[in-house]
Amino acid sequence: MIERLYTYWGACTDPHRNLALEEYLTDTVPQNACTLYLWQNKHTVVIGRNQNAWQECRTAELERDGGTLARRLSGGGAVYHDLGNLNFTFCVPTALYDLPRQQRVIVDACRRLGIDACVSGRNDILANGLKFSGNSFYAHNGRSFHNGTLLIDTDIEHLGRYLTPSTAKLSGKGVASVRARVVNLRSLQPSLTVEAVGKAMQEAFGVVYGLVPQPLSEADFDAREIQGRYEHFHSFQWVYGRNIPFTFSVSRRFDWGEVTVQLSVEKGLCTQAAVYTDAMDAAFAAPLARELAGCFFSSEALCRRVEALPACEAVAAELCTMLREQDI
Repeated sequence: MIERLYTYWGACTDPHRNLALEEYLTDTVPQNACTLYLWQNKHTVVIGRNQNAWQECRTAELERDGGTLARRLSGGGAVYHDLGNLNFTFCVPTALYDLPRQQRVIVDACRRLGIDACVSGRNDILANGLKFSGNSFYAHNGRSFHNGTLLIDTDIEHLGRYLTPSTAKLSGKGVASVRARVVNLRSLQPSLTVEAVGKAMQEAFGVVYGLVPQPLSEADFDAREIQGRYEHFHSFQWVYGRNIPFTFSVSRRFDWGEVTVQLSVEKGLCTQAAVYTDAMDAAFAAPLARELAGCFFSSEALCRRVEALPACEAVAAELCTMLREQDI
């Protein structure tokens, strides 16, 4: 039985630290308690635990625009976060995990704000038939969390831009996102603010559980422990290097002939490469295939290899244009 409630509204907008704190709060929640963690990320795409980053997000465009890619512990699909979005996490011992009750907090909070929300299936919460909250779930070592988004005034153009699958030809086993029509809550209540939604969530949390939540502060946390977790979530190995093998292929016809580049990618690195061409001078193909093996899978990293290879000097500019247009 849940006998204590805690709330924490984080001030940090770094997604890797926020994910580290989410894991920390879940692992340290007391046996008879539930913690509601509210948090925001600045200009971020967060992908699910088992997703292929390049299949779900225009990673190169996000990076060029100063955004951040992050991978969460829970499953589910890719989501875009900015400061018009409020994230929530319910951290609770697995034995006391109660998804309908947790979702009732969100629905009650919305109704307090004059928005008629409802739960759809297991993962989504809707208003006016449109999705404003997608949920995901995680359990480990007797602790669980249920997290999700609350779209309040998110830049929908950015959401569509970064979550549109890349033009690159990719095939692999990563779990694909299910796209849905979404709505900002502010379009239903124009005066709504992130602060008002957060306050309503905290109030509804207490009402639904019949307890008075106790606020947590940074002083209550183990800073060294959180830093260690941050380094994990910030690492290349976690964000890009999850072992979800896939293949990439791109072809283009130029004045001098047609070329095809095929790559096998594992843990974010090109493990094998093949280059095919019908060009009259095809001497660049074999050296280029050898050069691309072991390269980080991004258009800029691949182009640096192409441009540094003497055998590619005559065709480097066009090959790099082809690769950069794939937006990987």
